[in-house]
Amino acid sequence: MRWNKFTLKTLTEAEDIVIATLAEAGVEGVEIEDKVPLTESDKQQMFVDILPEGPADDGIAYLSFYLEEDADTEAVLANVREALEDLRGFLDIGECSIEASQTEDKDWINNWKQYFHQFYVDDILIIPSWEEVQPEDADKMIIHIDPGTAFGTGMHETTQLCMRQLKKYVTPETELLDVGTGSGILSIVALKLGAKHAVGTDLDPCAISATKENLTANAIADGAMEVLIGNIIDDAAVQQQVGYEKYDIVTANILADVLVPLTPVIVHQMKHGALYITSGILDEKEDIVVQAVQEAGLEVVEVTHQNEWVSVTARKR
Repeated sequence: MRWNKFTLKTLTEAEDIVIATLAEAGVEGVEIEDKVPLTESDKQQMFVDILPEGPADDGIAYLSFYLEEDADTEAVLANVREALEDLRGFLDIGECSIEASQTEDKDWINNWKQYFHQFYVDDILIIPSWEEVQPEDADKMIIHIDPGTAFGTGMHETTQLCMRQLKKYVTPETELLDVGTGSGILSIVALKLGAKHAVGTDLDPCAISATKENLTANAIADGAMEVLIGNIIDDAAVQQQVGYEKYDIVTANILADVLVPLTPVIVHQMKHGALYITSGILDEKEDIVVQAVQEAGLEVVEVTHQNEWVSVTARKR
């Protein structure tokens, strides 16, 4: 099969937010090409002692995505361009030109695995399904994750921020709602920490298969988690299915622009005294999310940071 390839030129400092915007516009999976030097952690992941010096970072990143030949390419590109223009209103994303070409079929689902290896988030070991746990790690909390085509390996700062908050607040009685569950990683962490039950919602049907596989890989009991597909913000049927005033903790690792309309809706799913753990927030959007949380009647408990990303934790009075 031949694929239509589209390469978008942007700025390295805007990579994360542009990739997230592409995902919301219907793009599944992006290749990144830039000249940002590898960190020591990156080098260790590659198992290479000495790497050649690369070219100097010029601040430019090329993000490539692929659409099948019979896909509605024009509709996807129109969504992408509209989303990028909206993003440009509050962030410098460079020229964002899009160059089209064609390429032969590749095993996109599996080729990325060569870059994903086990790593720690504090004292939690996250390990992909194709690697083995070493004897010295057998007594650690271990999360087996294979995201497949769904978002969430635990490597991103936003996921790690939410994981740390879950470590603080999960109890054996916790009923968790995970909005935008992706691979199910936050729910799995909560269940491993002792949570009673979890419900995940997502817009991507791939989240169901990815989460089910990860639940099995982590030996999570049948029935401990449910995954629902749909938009809880504006779909009354999904809201009804999820249930009202049922949850002790709600996690939402999405984007600030989604958290703003989500927050006044999701408070109805929360018990009194429940916690709302959010992330996916760039530091320049922190005030907007805090304001949305407060306007929804929630009390801000804590704001935490990792690099340019922010997590806001709030409580329902």
